Amino acid sequence: MASSETALQGQRVSAQGLAEQVAVGDLVFIRIPALPFRKVSEATASWTNHVGIVLDVCGDEPMIGESRVPWSGTTWLSRFVARSEARRVAVARLRTGLTAEQRRGVAAAAKARAGVLYDAAFDLHSRRQFCSRYVREVLTEATGTTVGDVESFSSLLDRNPRADLLFWRIWYFGRIPWQRRTVTPASLLGSPELRTLFDGTVAR
Repeated sequence: MASSETALQGQRVSAQGLAEQVAVGDLVFIRIPALPFRKVSEATASWTNHVGIVLDVCGDEPMIGESRVPWSGTTWLSRFVARSEARRVAVARLRTGLTAEQRRGVAAAAKARAGVLYDAAFDLHSRRQFCSRYVREVLTEATGTTVGDVESFSSLLDRNPRADLLFWRIWYFGRIPWQRRTVTPASLLGSPELRTLFDGTVAR
């Protein structure tokens, strides 16, 4: 398994080839081309702006859990990948792997968060959800391992000079909540607790 995972890095694979590699608990990163998501990429200096988590691999194809507009739910892997610009995808897995009990915990934690409205304000303490918070919480609850860094909007935007502050002022109705705490897909992808199994494109 390890050799095939290494071979997939940075390459182009078929949807079936990708499906055969993923396991429950893997994080799947994509790039949504819509304007607000592109601005998230700019603000985080990363290509990715959306993330989901593999919940099941026993059906016709893997099932992804995600927080999306208008609410959190599940999506087939093929549909999830099809939403990514140029069909670029990265897959990352906890370095420690998951036990059978932890894999069951992933499904249970996702089920408990199903149907929660999307939080376009990206507030870590909102009653709503957004993608990176959803994935982070599901993985933490199921495995006890926390991925990604929590940071304020101030530290995030100060660190990235390409961030479009005018856009974010408009997004927040004239006033950016500088002290709001959040977590981003880029932060999850860069987490030292994860190893990247695949980062490339998926053929149609």
